[in-house]
Amino acid sequence: MKLSDFDYYLPKDLIAQESVKPRDHSRLLVLRRIGCQIEHRHFYELVDYLKAGDVLVLNNSKVFPARLLGRKEGTGGRVEVFLLRPVHGQCWQCLLGGRGCQIGLKIIFRFGLKAEVIKNNGDGTWDVKFNRPKPEMRQIVNRIGQVPLPPYIKRKSAESQKRKDRESYQTVYADEKKVGSVAAPTAGFHFTKRLIRKLKDKGVQFEFITLHVGLGTFAPVKVHDITKHKMHSEWVEVAAKTIKNIIKAKEEGRRIIAVGTTSVRTLEAIAGHILNPQTKVSPHKFQGWIDIFIYPPYRFKLVDAMITNFHLPKSTLLMLVNAFAGRKCIDKSYQCAIKEKYRFYSYGDAMFIY
Repeated sequence: MKLSDFDYYLPKDLIAQESVKPRDHSRLLVLRRIGCQIEHRHFYELVDYLKAGDVLVLNNSKVFPARLLGRKEGTGGRVEVFLLRPVHGQCWQCLLGGRGCQIGLKIIFRFGLKAEVIKNNGDGTWDVKFNRPKPEMRQIVNRIGQVPLPPYIKRKSAESQKRKDRESYQTVYADEKKVGSVAAPTAGFHFTKRLIRKLKDKGVQFEFITLHVGLGTFAPVKVHDITKHKMHSEWVEVAAKTIKNIIKAKEEGRRIIAVGTTSVRTLEAIAGHILNPQTKVSPHKFQGWIDIFIYPPYRFKLVDAMITNFHLPKSTLLMLVNAFAGRKCIDKSYQCAIKEKYRFYSYGDAMFIY
């Protein structure tokens, strides 16, 4: 498949800049893959499409304020440090913004935090060593860091807006013990505590996985032949009980519905672990790095339906939903959404594909 196969034109005024309030009042485009049938609803009406026994799989990773603004030691020049993931000791893999970034560069932040660039990884990332151990580092980052919003969301520097984004750029079910994402699993934005209660009352089963969203979310596909694209790795954790419950649901013919592409990637990456006859006897937890890249004509092993937002042109996420629903259905859905003025991307509206 060619990169150009996943391109489309989107008017800029359809790029959502704020979340809808209440969250579950965002619009919902319902796509039935058989016959490419489309319905226009609101997200709180998702309850009409789910039934008792359905299993919703959600990513409970919590976003941390990974964008740090510092100054070069000596010159005072501005440097932006985007934390991606801890590497070892006091070192982090980072993206750097600013002129003259090189090995040996020393950066000064507020509250006594300092850093030194120690390695160029050759893939656009750098290893940066900080002067604080991880627990203390996290505390300072929570004070001085900014929410790592995607570049298509424009913000003024007002502190009140920064505080609002810290709340809105997070799912209501993000787990305080699962901090680690540099971008939010945005399909989950549409859930409210009230809607979750209604779904549970109906008999819908909730299961949580953890995928810390990383660099792959931001990395554009630069190759014409998409099969040559290399996904960055992301850390995944799935409890043994969750795996056991998913196995049981599949054996009973119940639907596995992934909330967001991060949940889809997690489920499909560990499908062999879940479907292995040996693990059915004694399923155990999964922990590790995954770098699965899903594009047509991928055959899905676990996911029966998905909830997702509208994705950027030429993105790996758009390729994933094309693999799930087919290019014809996705093209039709996106053109329909544009015509009906749906809101796109992170703070935008949602799709339910089944």
